[in-house]
Amino acid sequence: MSDDSKTKPTDTLADGRLPSSTMRSYALLTPDLKQLYMGFYKATYGKTKLDLKTKEFIAIAAALTSGCKGCLEGHLKKAKREGATSDEIAEVIAITLGVNAATIVDRSDIANFHLGGLYDRPES
Repeated sequence: MSDDSKTKPTDTLADGRLPSSTMRSYALLTPDLKQLYMGFYKATYGKTKLDLKTKEFIAIAAALTSGCKGCLEGHLKKAKREGATSDEIAEVIAITLGVNAATIVDRSDIANFHLGGLYDRPES
């Protein structure tokens, strides 16, 4: 493989991010904070009631809702390693989409309520 085929630090992804291979993760955390975070993260993947594939599905949904693209990519890869299928991933995405759509309805209902029913509609 020639050096021309490797990612250069100035190459960016379509969304403008640098590939994770060109930057150092957790670069701004102190060693103590990084150790605390990594310990917590590893503990969430320890022996629990949920299997690893289910945990990856949850992580994918969390990454989608929080907007963490690097997290999403990493957890999609981990889910694949745990045997997740395209249909299962599509279902995780659909459920995440549904919950987030409900969040918008909920927030607009609450805002309208606090405005005294400014935009109340008659029941149909």
